[in-house]
Amino acid sequence: MRLLITGVSGLLGLNLALDASRAHEVTGGVRASLAGTPFALIQADLLEPGAVDTVLDQVQPEAVIHCAAIADVDLCERNAELARATNAELPGRLAESCLRRRIRLVHVSTDAVFDGQKAGSYSELDVPKPAGVYALSKYEGEQAVLSVDPLAIVARVNFYGWSLSGRRSLAEFFVENLTHGNMVSGFTDVTFCPMLANHLGVLLLMMLKAKLHGIYHVVGPEAMTKYQFGVEIARRFGLDERRIQALSVDRSNLAARRAHNLWLSTQKLSTELAITLPEFSTGLAQFHEQYRQGYPQKLRSYQQVSEIKPHTPQSS
Repeated sequence: MRLLITGVSGLLGLNLALDASRAHEVTGGVRASLAGTPFALIQADLLEPGAVDTVLDQVQPEAVIHCAAIADVDLCERNAELARATNAELPGRLAESCLRRRIRLVHVSTDAVFDGQKAGSYSELDVPKPAGVYALSKYEGEQAVLSVDPLAIVARVNFYGWSLSGRRSLAEFFVENLTHGNMVSGFTDVTFCPMLANHLGVLLLMMLKAKLHGIYHVVGPEAMTKYQFGVEIARRFGLDERRIQALSVDRSNLAARRAHNLWLSTQKLSTELAITLPEFSTGLAQFHEQYRQGYPQKLRSYQQVSEIKPHTPQSS
């Protein structure tokens, strides 16, 4: 399959492209400069007029997995216009362009479309109530995609793994700080369902192969607090879990509000794919083994210093 993956300098995009390139013809769309990757690269700012069509015409993919987004929640609060342009408007344009060319589209969304006020897990039938600029922009992106192409896949995710910069995931945060003996905080009242990015990538490809469509929760099958997540990381890596301070998210100084409960049900996905989703312990073991084998250093070897300057949307 000829596959275009946008945002391959990001955590999910890069891990997905590396894994998928073993069996598929992969081109990675990127704003930052990469070098030495085992897959082809196309450098473009998809927010520029005509860029989406140009990239699709050059690559001619059979499917697109759209990972590119502004995922920095606090940055979105500071720059709502850029967040909306990237997370809401761009996915809609991409869906239109893919539909015209009969290209399958997987749009990567987020668990944060829910406000976290529900007791228990959220299913795909629950109506999102986004709280904050990031969540709203991602929800608008979902709507933009499915209003254009109901056969597209919208995957709500929450993932961790190794990244190009080494600073993109909560797991990296815990490993880096605890390795250096730093005190860190772990939220005891934020529940989520983390999944290793590599496992997520496998599932997205399976969903394409199975010709699924619509909204799916593609997260880990186990819910835990972010404090518990940090403790599990520490124990697996042989680090001092006592250096993780239990903290309420309501007492943090974060700019954007965080939802307390992002427990998503994965029953729909596991049923339609007829599989058991990989357990958290399996993903954590692989994450640790990647560390032992030098995988983080391998990712950093692809990085170059030059980067396309950020696109600033014009005010209307």
